[in-house]
Amino acid sequence: MNTPNVEAVKLDELNCWRIRHGQAEVLVAQQGAHVLSYQIDGQPPVIWLNDKAVFKTGKSIRAGVPVCWPWFGNFERNPQSVKAMRVSAEPAPAHGLVRAMDWELGGIEAEGNGLKVEFTLPCPEGGLPGWPHQVDLTLTLRLDEQLHLSLTSHNRGTDSVSISQALHTYFAVSDVRNVRVAGVDGLNYIETLDDWKTVTQKGDLHFAGETDRIYLNTPPQLSIVDPAWERQIVLTATGSRTAVIWNPWIDRAAAFSDMDNDGWQRMLCIETANVMDDVVNLAPNASHTMGVSIGSKPL
Repeated sequence: MNTPNVEAVKLDELNCWRIRHGQAEVLVAQQGAHVLSYQIDGQPPVIWLNDKAVFKTGKSIRAGVPVCWPWFGNFERNPQSVKAMRVSAEPAPAHGLVRAMDWELGGIEAEGNGLKVEFTLPCPEGGLPGWPHQVDLTLTLRLDEQLHLSLTSHNRGTDSVSISQALHTYFAVSDVRNVRVAGVDGLNYIETLDDWKTVTQKGDLHFAGETDRIYLNTPPQLSIVDPAWERQIVLTATGSRTAVIWNPWIDRAAAFSDMDNDGWQRMLCIETANVMDDVVNLAPNASHTMGVSIGSKPL
């Protein structure tokens, strides 16, 4: 077995690790336990590292795999059970509270023919700001012929807790206008750009404008078919029945200071999620794991 190679690196203000195993390389930031990139030697990147991403202490990173927790997206759009968990008069930040926090590196070790890396975020006494619940988080990264990510929430408190969450993965594509998502035909989705109507998908999903959809009761496997790069990125989810598919397109991307104006062409987000009716309710001492395995194969 190849000996893993781990190098501590710094991107501007953030401590990171560059991890190589076999032909694969992953870059991870301590802040947010944020996977920044994933690539196989000789192939285009699988996970997109935005050229204009900002690596500043306390600022969320627009690239890679942000961890959204204990709520997803706009707080007010979350189910009442999730909103009831927050106790604060301050505006709630989008995508929760843990993306800009430093996680602890729990260890890097060989596991079978792969490599396992674990990050933990023990909940401080009294919970997080405005969120007074005792739930610990673990992000486990496994690297073999695929990249496997899993997020485990463990309720150590005495009351039940309701959360929504996502692994907000930015995938690298040749040109989003020429790729398609397979596995969504026949699924209902919430069209957030049209008054949150519920619509039924017909055929594969192609892209011709801004896209922000929540797909419901998704199958375990979805894929991004990219003819120009002659490959298919296959996503296999566990502990999740919803997927959010997002691309900002021209106008939204132009409004982002941390994305090139044409950056939207090179990325597509498919977010493994627990949102809407798929939220997680954790009884005292209960755990829930949501995960995704990411692989690439030729067309």
